Amino acid sequence: MNISQIISYWGYPYEKYDVVTRDGYILGIYRIPHGRGCSSRTAPKPVVYLQHGLMASASNWICNLPHNSLAFLLADTGYDVWMGNSRGNTWSRKHLKLSPESPEYWAFSLDEMAKYDLPATVNFIVEKTGQERLFYVGHSQGTTIAFIAFSTNPELAKRIKIFFALAPVVTVKYTQCPMKSFATLSSQIVKSRLDVYLSHSPAGTSVQNMLHWAQAVNSGQFQAFDWGNPKQNMMHFKQLTPPLYNVTKMEVPTAVWNGGQDRVADPKDVENLLPKISNLIYYKWIPHYNHLDFYLGQDAPQEIYQDLISLMEQCLQN
Repeated sequence: MNISQIISYWGYPYEKYDVVTRDGYILGIYRIPHGRGCSSRTAPKPVVYLQHGLMASASNWICNLPHNSLAFLLADTGYDVWMGNSRGNTWSRKHLKLSPESPEYWAFSLDEMAKYDLPATVNFIVEKTGQERLFYVGHSQGTTIAFIAFSTNPELAKRIKIFFALAPVVTVKYTQCPMKSFATLSSQIVKSRLDVYLSHSPAGTSVQNMLHWAQAVNSGQFQAFDWGNPKQNMMHFKQLTPPLYNVTKMEVPTAVWNGGQDRVADPKDVENLLPKISNLIYYKWIPHYNHLDFYLGQDAPQEIYQDLISLMEQCLQN
């Protein structure tokens, strides 16, 4: 079943929209405007936006039973729920001019998701709902692009009430995950079919995005994509080396959950990140959690979602 069918199957209403980014990518985004058995004709509901991780899609938030899936739980609690899809995944594979068959289409990584996808989606939601500010929940790469966007785009950051970071990934110096295997690849030797394979692997991403992660593994830094030579970097960044992203510049109130068994968001990397979050309002370490438990775990409602919802409720009462 596709995303719309899953939502309908459980008896929830849904809306699907296309968001066009400033650089021409067309992103498929989904909305669950209210819960089961709720009337749609009530005062505007507070808005929450969910952003998936690497090679994943919005389906992550609805893949368990309703009482275990964050999107359904939020809708039933009275929230207007929106779910994004990053460029290049199954639900966001269109462009105003470029064909997904062309290499130009796949010339993107985290940088573009943070610079174009996130602002376009948030602005679209604000326009559609009339709500000036919203809650943001990211998992894995969904936190990475938020850390980039909210620390470099103050206007966007002002629109976020609280940033909920599940398994945050900023530096991947200690990661044990498959990204390690990409760390030996250089853009010169990437096989031409790799984009095609990656576009189907779970929900798809670009080779450039995987190379960006590989660079992060190698450098241990949180920085923009290195285009491989000073001339190209100059063209993209007006400097010879890729700029570093500075998390300390982000002022959005942030809540963090991380897992003791997480091979991607390694506890040591998260430990290094925490002191850089200038407005950390909540932190929880879940010893038995791995990277996928944040949306697949049967006990996720008890371990995460209940506290997440109560932080939202407190915020709305203030």
